[in-house]
Amino acid sequence: MADDLERAILLAYDPDAAVDPAVKAQAIAFCDCARREPPSSLLRLCLERLPRASLPDPVRFWLLSALHEAVLSLPPSELPFFLSSLPALASCLSSSPPFIKNKLSQCLSTVITLHYPHSWPTPFVDLLPRLADGPHAVDMFLRLLSSLDDDLLSQDYPRDAAATAAASRVKDAMRMQCVPQIARAWFDVITLYRTSEPSLSASALDVARRYIPWIDIGLVANDVFLQLLFELVESSEEQLRSAAAACLLAIVAKRMDPRPKLALLRSLQFNRLFSRQDSVCSLAHLITGYAVEALECYKRMGSDNVDGSSALELLDEALPSVFYVMQTCQEVDSGNIVEFLSSYVSAMKTPTQKQLVYIGQVLEVVKDQMLYDPAYRSNLDLPDKIGKEEEDEMAESRKDLFALFRSVSRVAPDITLLFMQNLLARAVQSAEMNVEEVEAALSLFYRFGETVSDEAMRTGSGLLGELVPMLLSARFSCHSHRIVALVYLDTITRYMKFVHENTQYIPFALAAFLDERGIHHPHLSVSQRASYLFMRAVKLLKSKLVPFVEQILQSLQDTVARFTTLDWTSKQLKTSGSEDGSYTFEAIGLLIGMEDISPEKQSEYLAALLTPLLQQVDSLIADSKLQNIEESSPRIASVQQTIMAINALSKGFNERLVTTSRPAIGSMFKQTLSVLLQILVVFPNIEPLRNKVTSFLHRMVDILGASILPFLPMALKQLLMDSEPKEMVDFLVLINQLISKFNISIAGMLGDIFPTIVSRVFQLLPSDAFSFDPGYNTEEVRELQELQRVLYTFLHVMATHELSSVLLAPTCREYLNSIIELLLITSCNHKDILVRKQCVQIFVRLIKDWCKKYNGEDKLPGFRNFIIETFATRCCLNSVLDKSFEFRDANTLLLFVEIVGAQKVMYDMFGDEFAVHFVSKGLPAAHCPQDLAEQYYRKLQDNDTKALRSFYQSLIENLRQQQNGSFVFR
Repeated sequence: MADDLERAILLAYDPDAAVDPAVKAQAIAFCDCARREPPSSLLRLCLERLPRASLPDPVRFWLLSALHEAVLSLPPSELPFFLSSLPALASCLSSSPPFIKNKLSQCLSTVITLHYPHSWPTPFVDLLPRLADGPHAVDMFLRLLSSLDDDLLSQDYPRDAAATAAASRVKDAMRMQCVPQIARAWFDVITLYRTSEPSLSASALDVARRYIPWIDIGLVANDVFLQLLFELVESSEEQLRSAAAACLLAIVAKRMDPRPKLALLRSLQFNRLFSRQDSVCSLAHLITGYAVEALECYKRMGSDNVDGSSALELLDEALPSVFYVMQTCQEVDSGNIVEFLSSYVSAMKTPTQKQLVYIGQVLEVVKDQMLYDPAYRSNLDLPDKIGKEEEDEMAESRKDLFALFRSVSRVAPDITLLFMQNLLARAVQSAEMNVEEVEAALSLFYRFGETVSDEAMRTGSGLLGELVPMLLSARFSCHSHRIVALVYLDTITRYMKFVHENTQYIPFALAAFLDERGIHHPHLSVSQRASYLFMRAVKLLKSKLVPFVEQILQSLQDTVARFTTLDWTSKQLKTSGSEDGSYTFEAIGLLIGMEDISPEKQSEYLAALLTPLLQQVDSLIADSKLQNIEESSPRIASVQQTIMAINALSKGFNERLVTTSRPAIGSMFKQTLSVLLQILVVFPNIEPLRNKVTSFLHRMVDILGASILPFLPMALKQLLMDSEPKEMVDFLVLINQLISKFNISIAGMLGDIFPTIVSRVFQLLPSDAFSFDPGYNTEEVRELQELQRVLYTFLHVMATHELSSVLLAPTCREYLNSIIELLLITSCNHKDILVRKQCVQIFVRLIKDWCKKYNGEDKLPGFRNFIIETFATRCCLNSVLDKSFEFRDANTLLLFVEIVGAQKVMYDMFGDEFAVHFVSKGLPAAHCPQDLAEQYYRKLQDNDTKALRSFYQSLIENLRQQQNGSFVFR
C-alpha cells in the first residue's frame, strides 16, 4: 500500500506533475482513504515511511500533515513509539526544505501541548544536548520553539479557555524545568553563529523575543546578555541588528510594576544608543518603545516624587532621538510616535522650561508630518484621481496630527502662538517656501482657530492681533495652486470674527475674497468656494459692509455678467458651476437688501441685476414660439441658472421691507414672478425648470406676503398638471407653506384645487396605502412613500389651520369618505408611529371643528357616530391592545399620549354618549372586567389627564396578560 500511497500523493499533490483530472480525483480519494485510518495505524505508516532518504518532498509533506492529524488523537500507549522514532526522524529531515522542517516542528509542538509534562516530561531536556550536533539541530530546535509560541504560548492571538489553560500548564512546567537552560542556549547559539551563520543567530534572537514576555527577565536583562545585544544592534549585518533591536524592545516592553520597571530601564543604559545618530533610524522602533515605557513609568508614579523625576530624566534623554526619528527617518511608523507624543503632551500638565522646548519640537514634528509629497503636486492642482486619493489619505492621516496640535495648544498656548507666528512669517516673507509647506502652515493656523476663545478671536489678544492682518494681506508665491488657495480662504473665514470687531481690516478681507486669491482665482473650484465663503462673510459683517457696496459690486461685475451675457453655445455652461452663481447672487442680495442702503440706490442696484436676467428668460420664451426647445438644450440649462441666481438674490430681502417700507422693491419682485411663471405655461413638462420656479415661489411667499395671492391660482393650476409623485410632493410642500402662511385666507383657493389634489394623489398611490413591499426599495417606491407621508402632513396642516371646512365643501364631499377611511386605517396600522400620531391629531381637530352644534346639527351628520362607534374602538382600544404597540418605545409613548388625549376630547365633546358606549361595548368586547371598566369611567370624568393616561396604560397591559398576547388587531 505504501508504494501505491506515494504514487497517489505525487499524482494528487505534486505541482509539477501533468495529470489527467479524473486520475487526479482518484488519487485524492485514495489519499483521503488512507488518512481515515485509525490514529495508531496512521502514525506507524507515517513514521515508517518518513525516514526514507529518497522520499520526494510532496510525499514527505503529506506524511507529516497526516502525522500531525494522528498525534492530535494519539492514545497515550502509542506515545513511546512516537518518541523513540524522533531521533531518526529529526536526523533524516535535518537538511529538508524549510516547509518540511516547519511541519515537523508543528507536529512536535502539538505533542508537547497535549502531553507535556505529564506524559512526556522531558522534551526540552532531551533536545538541548543535541544542539551540539550542529546547525541543523539548532535550526530544528529553534523552529520547535517558534511553532510552540505560534500555536500555544503567544498572547498575540485570541485563545479559547482550553488553549489558555494548556499554555499556562506548559509555561509553568518550562519555568520549573528548563527556561534558564534554554536562555543559556540562546546566548550560546547567538554567540557561536553570529559570524558563520548569522541567520541562525537571528532566529535565536527572534525566539528569545517571543519568550521574554513570560520568562524571568533576569535571564536576558543581565550584563552578559545585554552586552551581546548592544554589540549586535551596532552590527553591520542588517538581519542581526534588527533581531537584536526587537529583542531589546521586548525587554523594554516587559510588563512589570512601575518601580522594578524603572530600575530595569535605568540598568539598560540606553543613552549609549541615543548618542549614535548614524544608527538611530535603524533602531526607530526600539527608541520609540523605550520612550513610551519611560513615559508610562512617569505617569504611573507621578511627578511629585524621586522615582517620577527619575523616569522623567530617562524620558528627557530619549526625546531628542524620538524627534530625530520623526524628522529624518523615512520608513518609521509615524502613527505610533504621534500616539506617544499625544500621551506625552497630555502628561505635561504644567511643563517646565525644558519641556516647553520639547513641546515646541512636537509642533515641528506635526508640521513635518502634515506635508504632502511634492511628487503629487500637479495631481493635487488638477485634481485627478491620484490627487483626490492623496487628499483623502492625507485627510485621514491628519486627524491624529490635528488632535495632537490641539493638545499642544491647550498645554502651551504661548509656545503654539509663537510657533504659528514664525511659521506664517516664513510663509509670507519667503519666496522659497513651496506649495506643501505653505499649505501645511495655513492648515495649522486654521486648526489653531479651533482652540481660540470667542473673546480672544474678537479682540485679537496677544500675537493674534498681528497674525490675522498678516494673513489677510498675504500673497504667497504659490497662491495659484489649488490646495493653497482653498485652505487660505477657509482660514481667513475662520478668523472673520476678528474682522467683525476690527473693521479697519474689512478692505483687506474683501480683497482676499474678491481678487485673484478668491472669486477671480483661475481654478473654478477655488472660485466657487470663495463665492460660498464670501456669502458667509457678508452674513456676518452685513451692515459694516455698507460703505463698500459700490466697490464690491464693481469687483463682481464680470462674475455677474457671466449669467446675463452667456452665449448659449459657450463652454462656460459646462464649466461654470451653478453654486458659484447662486452664492455670489445671494451675497449681493444680502448686501443690497439692507435698509441701510438708500431706497433709490437699492432700486437701482436691484433693477440693474434683474433686468438682464429677465431678458434671458423673455428671450427663451419668445424663441420657444418659433422653435421646439428640448430639455437638454443649453438654453434650458442657462435659464435654470438664471432662475437660481434670481432666487438667491431674493434671499437678502425680507417681507417688511418689500411690502411696507419699500414697495417699489416689491413691485420688481412681482414683475419678476410674473415673468418666471410664464415658464410653467410655455414649458409645462420640463422638470428642472418646473423645480426651479417652484423653489422661487417658496421665496416669494416669504417676502411678498399676501401680495402674492393673485399670482397663485394660475401657478397652482400649472403645477398640478400631469404631476408625477416627485412633482406632487413638491406641490404639496408648497401648499403646506401657503396654508401655514395665510391660514383661512386661502380657503377659497384651496377649495378650488382640493378635488384635483386628492384625485391625483389617490391615482398615484396604491389602493392599499401600505402595500409597499419592503423588499423593493426602488426609487419609485421611495417616491410613493414620500408622497404618502407628505399627504398626511398636508391634511394635518389643513386641520390645524382652521381649514377643515374645505373638506365639507360640495366639490370636495365625494372624497370625504375615502379620506376619513384612510386616516382611520393609518391611525391604527401604519408602521411609522409618528404618522399614526399625526392622524390621531387630525381626528381630534375634526372632532372639535365638526361636532360643535350648528343650528342644532353637527357640521357633518353621522361623523359623531363614526367617532364614537368606530374610531374610539378601533384606534383608541384595539390598536393599543395589539402586541406591536410597544410601550417601551419613545415614539409609541407619544402616540399613546395623543390617543388618551383623544378620549378626553371625545368625553368633553360627547359626554356620556361616548363614555357609555366605550365602557359598555368597547371594553367588554376586549374582555375587560366590569370593575376595571368602571374605574376607567371614573378616571375619564376627572380632570387629571396624567392619571387617566397612567391608568389606561395599566388597563391595556392587564388586558394583554389576560389574553396571553393572543390579541392581534387587523
